[in-house]
Amino acid sequence: MSNKFNWRKKTSIYIGRFQPFHTGHEQVFIKALKKNNQVAILIMDSYKINKKNPFQFSYVKKKINDKLKKYKNKFIIIKIPVVGHVVYGRKVGYKISKIRLSKKFEEISATKIRNKHKSLKLI
Repeated sequence: MSNKFNWRKKTSIYIGRFQPFHTGHEQVFIKALKKNNQVAILIMDSYKINKKNPFQFSYVKKKINDKLKKYKNKFIIIKIPVVGHVVYGRKVGYKISKIRLSKKFEEISATKIRNKHKSLKLI
């Protein structure tokens, strides 16, 4: 078995801002990993720091790598522009699906996490 990300293998795609990457995001990643055994994490980068995006791409990438280190070689992180639409043509050979989580994880809010950090002067 190869010890690196395989570009020729079917892969789950996970798009987000991850501002910050939290346990809800991690749970979606774990479920996505079960579908194809590897995940491409696509981080939308607005290129400007603001209230909604207080962290730079490099920081978000480092935090994701730290959080998912036990899944080494099972994911790759790719910077992408801010997504307005995800589109596809006719029958394309892949599925688009929502990963459902328990209420405990569905209720996690990156906005609430950012606001808490802001009030503690951490961002």
